[in-house]
Amino acid sequence: MDLRGEALLVLFVLTLSVASSMAQDKKPITVEIRTSLGFMEVALDPEHAPVTTENFLKYVRGGFYDGGRFHRTVTPENQPGKAVKIEVIQAGIAPSREKEEFPPIPLERTGRTGIKHVDGAISMARAEPDTATSDFFICIGDQPQLDEGGKRNPDGQGFAAFGRVVKGMDVARKIQHSPARAQTLDPPVPIISIRVK
Repeated sequence: MDLRGEALLVLFVLTLSVASSMAQDKKPITVEIRTSLGFMEVALDPEHAPVTTENFLKYVRGGFYDGGRFHRTVTPENQPGKAVKIEVIQAGIAPSREKEEFPPIPLERTGRTGIKHVDGAISMARAEPDTATSDFFICIGDQPQLDEGGKRNPDGQGFAAFGRVVKGMDVARKIQHSPARAQTLDPPVPIISIRVK
């Protein structure tokens, strides 16, 4: 093989290596959420929701959720005055670290990502579009009104789903039915840790 052929072979191998690396980066990433009521495994989707997934993983890698808590439960019974009802549980980072939150991220709408708010979907909580930071929620049952175009939020932009619970939905339902005052879990359900598996 001449020098030109060797150079082409090296370039081909390098291209395959980079492509393989990029493909690996886009594979689902599994995280384990350990709570005082049990654990859940969640498959994150960095291919379709890269910004939201990376934002969540920054908090995971930094240990922000260690000592965090599930603090909110939304059930059919505790949404008086809401024409469009949903079912979710919501969690946040350790209260002692709230001042260390990263800047808000752009909203990755479900119309672009294709990741819908089905049973077990994990998604970022927000107020206005592009305001999500560290709070996330898990859907209990399918919640299409949280997708882009849904009517739960008046702006119709929906929320940024970025993965799905693949193990432990019984724990999510146990959290949803824990003691609460209105939508506030009382006491909150502690998060022991969230780790990449």
